[in-house]
Amino acid sequence: MAVMGLSTPALVVFALIGAALVLFVSEVIPNDVTAIGVIVALASVQPVFGVDIGVEPRDAISGFANPATITIVGMYMLSAGIQQTGLVQRLGVYLADLTKGDEMRVLAATVGTTGPIAGFINNTPVVAVFIPMISDLAESSGISPSKLLLPLSYAAILGGTLTLIGTSTNLLASDFARVLIDGRDGIGMFEFSALGVVILAVGLTYLLTIGWTLTPARIPAGADLVEEFDLEDHLARVAVPADSPLVGSTVDEIDHTGTTAVTVLQVRRGQEVYAAPHTDVPIEADDELIVNGSLQAVNRFREAAGVRQLTREEVTEATFEEAPTAFTLVKAVVREDSKYVGETVAETRIEEFQRASVLAVRSGGDLFRTDLQELTLQPGDLLLARMPTEAVEYFNESGELYVADERAYDRLLEADVQELTPLSPKTPIAIAIMAAVVGLAALDVLPIVIAAFAGVFAMVVTGCLSSADAYDAVSWNVVFLLAGLIPLGRAMEATGGDAVIADAIVGAEAFLPLLGVLLLTSIVTGLIASVITPVATVVLMIPVAVDAAHQLGADPFSFLLIVMFASATSFMTPIGYQTNLMVYGPGGYRFSDFLRVGTPLQLLLAVVSTVGVALIWGL
Repeated sequence: MAVMGLSTPALVVFALIGAALVLFVSEVIPNDVTAIGVIVALASVQPVFGVDIGVEPRDAISGFANPATITIVGMYMLSAGIQQTGLVQRLGVYLADLTKGDEMRVLAATVGTTGPIAGFINNTPVVAVFIPMISDLAESSGISPSKLLLPLSYAAILGGTLTLIGTSTNLLASDFARVLIDGRDGIGMFEFSALGVVILAVGLTYLLTIGWTLTPARIPAGADLVEEFDLEDHLARVAVPADSPLVGSTVDEIDHTGTTAVTVLQVRRGQEVYAAPHTDVPIEADDELIVNGSLQAVNRFREAAGVRQLTREEVTEATFEEAPTAFTLVKAVVREDSKYVGETVAETRIEEFQRASVLAVRSGGDLFRTDLQELTLQPGDLLLARMPTEAVEYFNESGELYVADERAYDRLLEADVQELTPLSPKTPIAIAIMAAVVGLAALDVLPIVIAAFAGVFAMVVTGCLSSADAYDAVSWNVVFLLAGLIPLGRAMEATGGDAVIADAIVGAEAFLPLLGVLLLTSIVTGLIASVITPVATVVLMIPVAVDAAHQLGADPFSFLLIVMFASATSFMTPIGYQTNLMVYGPGGYRFSDFLRVGTPLQLLLAVVSTVGVALIWGL
């Protein structure tokens, strides 16, 4: 049976692709879980339904053994080794001193350092380190952090075009080149770096000019955290009179009565401040309480507890910072592979284990300040939380949350850089190992996958990286995503599905020159990458582009490269690239902000990369 020229096996594969795309876009389940479902579906089609899609069960799991997948695992580990040297952290402190509050210097320093670094170190941890640094630089410079965080993400994405190891899509494209193009053994380490430098330069110029104008200042410059999360009506200071039923009770006893919907955050007694609910000090007459809850809940609490609200004394960020307490207000971002994703705030149990109280959550364009315990967390969500300094350290070490501890960063600026950001004694060794990996791969002494794991081995045995830290550094969701999508691309090729889509691209030659077809391929690829992941886009589009090139009599390597560049420069949506998701909450952005700033940049780079590929590699 055939429909619109598609065989039954091809229809089945397109149905699987369609279902996967819906799940990718809707994020009903995590993308890596969708990829696992794809593996199961591909392996089950023939034995269960008797439809031969060219993928045996062994083929369905072949993505785990793909050189690109294994190389990406190695690069995550190598990046962790470099991160532990302290070089990136120290760079942040030097930048703060260099910029001295000038807003254009701050912007230039942000994008001018992030881009080149991201060409050699995985850009996710780089952005993670830079978010609190850039937020603090913005505050000290009187700039809205929103004006800097989006350029930070975009610069990190642009840096991925510099080298083969710059991003996972480059490594995946290299493996496709080895398999699909005769006479090609992948892509060289610096084979496309010349064009990558041009793309980075054009992109950074855009961010420093037009992009700066288009980027909105969603968060006011120097905004108090209470003001930033619109919590003025959800925090109150109340006085406890002598005849209040609260006198003699502990905060824990108040919270467990179940009669109030407010949370007590502080007990203030003269110059003494007790962090609640982590104190067993009985409440006394004339104590002041800092409480969190809706306006209605605070009013009910005031009436039931017989307390008096101090309306002239506002609760601000300084209320939490001025006290001699180990607790502080912080902003924390839920990372994409955090175990908290899909859990409610209550299910994370961070209040029980880390003594962290979540006061507000910014999820996409929505701000939640009530009923937070039942709120399900998503990647990129921004939490306003009060937590002890040891919890800040725990989260930044575990990687479950990216915590912007600006007070700690202020201490870095005020003190000696050498003492507060010491370099690891293993720093020269780690740098030498990374340089050796790049050199061995660039000179074709070893395949990149072997060079990467040789580097991991060297870092572990020399003590630059522990085996536990190496495993923790890997974004396993990306690994499973790759492993699930690679056999899907194989199925599309085996059933002729890629040829059908390639025919549609070839049809554009009737009204476009060959250069125009290449540009069209770049634009279509970029649009797809903005809706689903760049990795998924590379898997689906490279076989199509290579097939189209063969039909057009064009250079298949040029069409492969244009897909690689278009997938790696996805700016139009926060879901198109994980660093976009990381700055989404901290910048207070709306979905439309990415469209406004990212669309011109994506179209500009589509033209630049198309012309560059045509001039360097030909058509």
